[in-house]
Amino acid sequence: MDFFKTDTKTALEAKGLAQFIAFGPVVFQVAKVMRDNGILKAIEDSASKGLAIEEIIRKTGLPRYGVRVLLESALGIGLVILNEGKYTLTKTGYFILHDPLTKVNMDFIHDVCYKGLFWLDESIREGKPEGLKELGDWPTVYEGLSQLPSHIQKSWFAFDHYFSDLAFPAVLQHVYKDGIKNLLEIGGNTGKWAIASSKYSPDVHITIMDLPGQLKMAKKRMEELGLSDRVSFHPVNILDESQPFPTGFDAVWMSQFLDCFSEEEIVSILKRCAGAIDENGYVLILEAFWDKQRFETAAFCLQQTSIYFTAVANGNSQMYDSKVFIQCIYDAGFEIVEEVNGIGLSHTLLKCRKKR
Repeated sequence: MDFFKTDTKTALEAKGLAQFIAFGPVVFQVAKVMRDNGILKAIEDSASKGLAIEEIIRKTGLPRYGVRVLLESALGIGLVILNEGKYTLTKTGYFILHDPLTKVNMDFIHDVCYKGLFWLDESIREGKPEGLKELGDWPTVYEGLSQLPSHIQKSWFAFDHYFSDLAFPAVLQHVYKDGIKNLLEIGGNTGKWAIASSKYSPDVHITIMDLPGQLKMAKKRMEELGLSDRVSFHPVNILDESQPFPTGFDAVWMSQFLDCFSEEEIVSILKRCAGAIDENGYVLILEAFWDKQRFETAAFCLQQTSIYFTAVANGNSQMYDSKVFIQCIYDAGFEIVEEVNGIGLSHTLLKCRKKR
């Protein structure tokens, strides 16, 4: 990856970006308000003709002053352009309005992270998610997922599922090519992987191990789909090292899970995974590493997502550089026997076994 190795901006470009960063919260809120209140849609519907401010006011029902300040801000942001008194949508405005990735990212940042990010300085200093207090009184966000207000919970799961929904169809063949029948899934959330696995292979049985609140949601979903005989549940707090893992599995599967933990916690979890499988078993890890991305924007998104973990989720984890993560695997007594990159939008599959 050749990103982040040189500084190619001119001094003028660099100063311009610095101002864009300084006004970052304003830029974010203006774009979201214009999206949510129909301004961008009204302008888009006019196609190449464009809309005058009076027409936008009429179509949205918003006050003149509010529409005017939003439009003038949007010109500087690059969401719209203005010619002969009429506004038209830019390509950036189009992506704010229609791009699924942009939508899930924006909703996640607004609903889950925005207020909590105010506490980033304290989170960095204390190593704790000081911004989590804006959502509720839990040690980490994971204990509170099942208790979050519905709109916040919706944005959290939409963000999480967007990436897994793209990765799961592509990774199933890699996971089950060696005839795995009995799989322990750690961190199953709402059961998406178990559902996908059950549809892919009629012979596989999944045991989901997660916090009780998450298992309650997953169990309800399995019952609705008639998969109760294909999926078992094992409630556990993964950070409690005194709680044993169930045993006798062909493999352990963890998707977008270990990024929720510090390096020391990752090593601890992996060491306990060793007891769940025999000498020929595998640990299969699906993660998104910022240094494995094809595009700089993808790396950027993952790097910024790390700050959510710092300020809101748990205070000590991140979207990892693969070199840091892979060292944890070796420190836990495993070796990597297969690495598959480019799965879905941004994921890598690591197939691990105990060192021999």
